[in-house]
Amino acid sequence: MACGFRRSIACQLSRVLDLPPESLIKSISAVPISRKEEVADFQLSVDSLLENNNDHSRPDIQLQTMRLAEKLKCDTVVSEISTGPGTVNFKINRELLTKTVLQEVIEDGSKYGLKSELFSGLPQKKIVVEFSSPNVAKKFHVGHLRSTIIGNFIANLKEALGHQVTRVNYLGDWGMQFGLLGTGFQLFGYEEKLQSNPLQHLFEVYVQVNKEAADDKNVAKSAHEFFQRLELGDTQALALWQKFRDLSIEEYIRIYKRLGVRFDEYSGESFYREKSQEVLKLLDSKGLLQKTIKGTAVVDLSGNGDPSSICTVMRSDGTSLYATRDLAAAIDRMDKYNFDKMIYVTDKGQKKHFQQVFQMLQIMGYDWAERCQHVPFGVVQGMKTRRGDVTFLEDVLNEIRLRMLQNMASIKTTRELENPQETAERVGLAALIIQDLRGFLLSDYQFSWDRVFQSRGDTGVFLQYTHARLHSLEETFGCGYLNDFNTACLQEPQSVSILQHLLRFDEVLYRSARDLQPRHIVSYLLTLSHLAAVAHKTLHIKNSPPEVAGARLHLFRAVRSVLANGMKLLGITPVCRM
Repeated sequence: MACGFRRSIACQLSRVLDLPPESLIKSISAVPISRKEEVADFQLSVDSLLENNNDHSRPDIQLQTMRLAEKLKCDTVVSEISTGPGTVNFKINRELLTKTVLQEVIEDGSKYGLKSELFSGLPQKKIVVEFSSPNVAKKFHVGHLRSTIIGNFIANLKEALGHQVTRVNYLGDWGMQFGLLGTGFQLFGYEEKLQSNPLQHLFEVYVQVNKEAADDKNVAKSAHEFFQRLELGDTQALALWQKFRDLSIEEYIRIYKRLGVRFDEYSGESFYREKSQEVLKLLDSKGLLQKTIKGTAVVDLSGNGDPSSICTVMRSDGTSLYATRDLAAAIDRMDKYNFDKMIYVTDKGQKKHFQQVFQMLQIMGYDWAERCQHVPFGVVQGMKTRRGDVTFLEDVLNEIRLRMLQNMASIKTTRELENPQETAERVGLAALIIQDLRGFLLSDYQFSWDRVFQSRGDTGVFLQYTHARLHSLEETFGCGYLNDFNTACLQEPQSVSILQHLLRFDEVLYRSARDLQPRHIVSYLLTLSHLAAVAHKTLHIKNSPPEVAGARLHLFRAVRSVLANGMKLLGITPVCRM
């Protein structure tokens, strides 16, 4: 595979350049395929070799490139060496390329691309990923949906690379909203409604009590008192709060299961109500806590009173705040998991909050604060269901399934399915996930139901359709052919383009692992599907000689396998029929 070819090229280069092969491997990159012409398979950027040389009068790059190419020789692996602008290009022996790539895809299965040289020597780390994190009783809005999809991808990728990952759902289950909710439920709550649809009923109660509190100071006062009782550990108030929390988590688990998302730990702000008091004492003992005229406590991160660097950590009545609880949670997780990295996946509106939390951990003396990372993402506009604005994730999932079922029913080629509901949900989720992950995470984007469900073009529906189509090929022809294959039967341009693209999978995984951007994988899978669609039209299996049919079937099987691997990393369950 790519790693073996890269190493072979690196070994030859190391003899000429007198550099260790290890230092050259990452400078050798796979060449993106081109529709216009057959390109080389790998290239070495000569500029990257000279990057460490700060001499501004260094010789002309092109001259260096030509001289280096002249010293290199073709061998059993490399069949052709050429130069481009600042690059030395290597073409791999076509039969060797075909045999190696297809064998490795089939043998490595779900590990294809992950055993690459690019990942060699990668230390196995303990990684905590905090994502999704909805607020109990408030809307499970589109931001939480993005956090769920992105966080799940990051956790999947880190796990695939062999790291020990802990997935944490940190619920907004504490704070003033529970004062309002406790009071609201006593005024407007119904036990039956709470049991039958907890998320919906708590949300309705919360909206109603907010309106009342705005008009009636007594309601606001009793909400404040309810939250104080919670903070002081009042058993009746805590029992009601516990019931809200337990019923909500039950609902969340059921909905996440539909999404194919799991968590190792459901924690929440409530876990840290006592520990946040310890954080306040620690800040005070270090002389970092300042009291304001209003009676609140703040930390001045600038040290010179800059208002933009002041973080409030305690209310005037002594109760904790979001920032205080996040500090306590970080310290607790370090004690519990001894992590090498902790990743928070939230929208970009919380960027300043996390900068302040990480900075406070540093000045409190926790040097591991630098292991904490915030992965911010942009805002989604325009996601509405037919009933109006999205309230809960379940509304989105139901809408996806319904629209996808209608789409599938209108397409004449749709086969009879054993479980159309499940297929519709999986295809619909693929559509949603691809639309979400195909751009830069930080970019805002306009959501479009119509674009989500297009079966052609760069959509999740197209990926699922390609996978199902390739699976059907294997079902129809597979039994007699999938033993051995003749590499000489796969030298058409369409076959070579697919093989070259399969060769690049490890590099795409490597890039995503470095910047945590799923768009590299999305773009790769869409290109792979387009290549497969072209090949499917021209590389026929039916009525071809057995040797040719067998080789082509191996090629399509490899495409389907890599397509499935990539989709699973993105959080998509591939369908076999559509």
